[in-house]
Amino acid sequence: MKTTLEIPELLFRKAKAAAAARGQTLKQLVNEALRDKLAKPEKEGQPGWMKHFGAMKEHSAELRRIDAAINDEFERIDPEAWK
Repeated sequence: MKTTLEIPELLFRKAKAAAAARGQTLKQLVNEALRDKLAKPEKEGQPGWMKHFGAMKEHSAELRRIDAAINDEFERIDPEAWK
């Protein structure tokens, strides 16, 4: 099946480079990554780092908000500014 995805530029470049380093196409890398991710389901609504530090139930809503804010900020980083 074909579909269209929007991938942040920095993530796209990293994925393309990783695929090339492994001798794979981007399509093969994405399919492998999706299979791996779906094979290991995490607790719903819980970022991966929480499994290592505990869910801290009394703070989980705030931790999810902070995690989302951090992810949003990393999406705005200009990779050219870091060269």
